Amino acid sequence: MTPTQYGADALIVCDSLVRIYQTDDVEVQALQGLDLLVDEGELVAVVGASGSGKSTLLAVLSGLDAPTAGRARVADWDLLAMTSAQRLRYRRTAVGFIWQQTSRNLLPFLSAAENVELPMAVVGVGRGERRRRAQELLDSVGLADRSGRRPAELSGGEQQRVAIATALANRPQVLFADEPTGELDRATGDEVFAALREVNAVLGTTVVIVTHDAGVSSQVRRTVAIRDGRTSSEVLRGEGGGPGREYALIDRAGRMQVPAAHRRALGLHERVRLELEEDHLGVWADDHDEEGVR
Repeated sequence: MTPTQYGADALIVCDSLVRIYQTDDVEVQALQGLDLLVDEGELVAVVGASGSGKSTLLAVLSGLDAPTAGRARVADWDLLAMTSAQRLRYRRTAVGFIWQQTSRNLLPFLSAAENVELPMAVVGVGRGERRRRAQELLDSVGLADRSGRRPAELSGGEQQRVAIATALANRPQVLFADEPTGELDRATGDEVFAALREVNAVLGTTVVIVTHDAGVSSQVRRTVAIRDGRTSSEVLRGEGGGPGREYALIDRAGRMQVPAAHRRALGLHERVRLELEEDHLGVWADDHDEEGVR
């Protein structure tokens, strides 16, 4: 990788990323040349309407799905060039994943501590180290006193916090979470999100969350919106959260998605006129039939 390459210093790089699904005779392009950079140590929320491509993006970055074209890199892992064996090792050691459904994250016949130990056992960590780290992680998510309980003996929020500890067992560089508070009430969801923030702040783990929950997305410093398989806008906030400032994104091909409300308000349709001013770019409705009218 050359120093001038797009995203050279980023932990996560998506460069014109494409994912195409073939179903019978129908071809669905879930990601349509998506660009995204995430720096090491960031806590990022990814939002978008159903079918926008956000869950596909998470599946690709977590190694659960393979991209079709473009470039996708997480740390030193090239997600387009990996073999099946490399993809398996990547999922076991480089990234952690949390599903929305609490039942998918934990094995019901194992205790909380045993669930956290399992990923370490798979990669050959010794028993003593497994037990020590499992207890340490459960303590970090506020569940040290629940280590011997099975999932059925835990609340939904407690199960998701155990899932966070389990996903962190092998010290991944990135933790991906797909709607981790989606099945929880507001108060319980806030507890789970607080655990994710703690993981990010204390352990330094990069966290990427896909969410519909405005309460979650408003508490992170950076929210990335996806529309029609491309990143469309970002909201950047200060340390304390809050409304933040929204920015449109220009992709590597120079494309920018203009929000529908803006297009309607200004009568922007198939064609617009651009004017380069000294300190800004003017975008005007098509006026080819009205000379001099903007």
